[in-house]
Amino acid sequence: MATQIQDVRKLLNEVRRELRSKPNIVATGVGYKIVNGKLTDEPALICSVSTKKAKKFLSTSEVIPASIQNIATDVYPTGVIHALDDPTKKFRPAPGGVSIGHVAITAGTLGCLVQKNGVHYILSNNHVLANSNDASIGDHIIQPGAADGGSYPDDRIAELSEFVTIQFQGSGGDDGGGGGSDCKVANSTASILNAFAVMLGSRTRLVATRDVPIQAGENLVDCAIAKPLSNDSVKNEILNIGKITGVAEGTLGLAVKKSGRTTGFTTGTILQIDVTVDVSYGTNKVATFVDQLMTGGGMSAGGDSGSAILNDKNELVGLLFAGSSNSTIFNRIQNVFTALDINIIP
Repeated sequence: MATQIQDVRKLLNEVRRELRSKPNIVATGVGYKIVNGKLTDEPALICSVSTKKAKKFLSTSEVIPASIQNIATDVYPTGVIHALDDPTKKFRPAPGGVSIGHVAITAGTLGCLVQKNGVHYILSNNHVLANSNDASIGDHIIQPGAADGGSYPDDRIAELSEFVTIQFQGSGGDDGGGGGSDCKVANSTASILNAFAVMLGSRTRLVATRDVPIQAGENLVDCAIAKPLSNDSVKNEILNIGKITGVAEGTLGLAVKKSGRTTGFTTGTILQIDVTVDVSYGTNKVATFVDQLMTGGGMSAGGDSGSAILNDKNELVGLLFAGSSNSTIFNRIQNVFTALDINIIP
């Protein structure tokens, strides 16, 4: 006879206290058993754990039996469950997942902390920290962002350090142009070097306006870093998620999560890889991005740009930067790290 939901609910009332007395269990409930990553139609007692451990590392009393009174059990790793905090308020120290922005924008999301040459930086999008190319190195970054009540100088938390320039459609391309510096020597030098780049088939171009990396034609990343005024003003973890444990590839079907300024903690699944997409940055500003990752709807909204995307092991896989009512787009974190020559903080 097939197990009924009401049978599992009745059993849970009988064994809930015993199950919750086991170490590492943070929640118990009724759900459907997952087998090989796929949801089945078999009702089960679900035990959520902060960390899923192999049986060889558990004592006999700590092991959750495969079934109780002929009803299946399942173990689900949720991590430590936190009370969800308001990401739009002022935080000191500020973790990833909270409101931040260049003084001239509304607000985006602080992705996470990274390091470069032993120095700690805030990672987010170009359009969050560098105002879609319109900022200058050293500009003020405030937390929370202006849309959430942040203002200069009271809420200044960092200074813009570096960003990868976004190439917009119609703003250049592969013609070898040198850019718009007031310095004729700089423009001339950039033009000569870019002419060589065209002949060699390279997509990399120099622009004499700022000493920052640039992409031409097709973009890989929308990213920037800012140096905190002090390391005490930031926190090396992500709101409602915790500490990043490493870096991993974003693969098709991978379950992911994020904490962002607008929608807070959300989850999703990577539905597409190798995505080429046109992204609108406002009136007459469209940029083409390649090698992107995409999830379905419900994972993000405006203001979540800059959020760090992680897998269920808290490994970093991407940097959220765009979306629509039914999709979320993010850069591969490997491309971001390469472009800015950064890494996670151990």
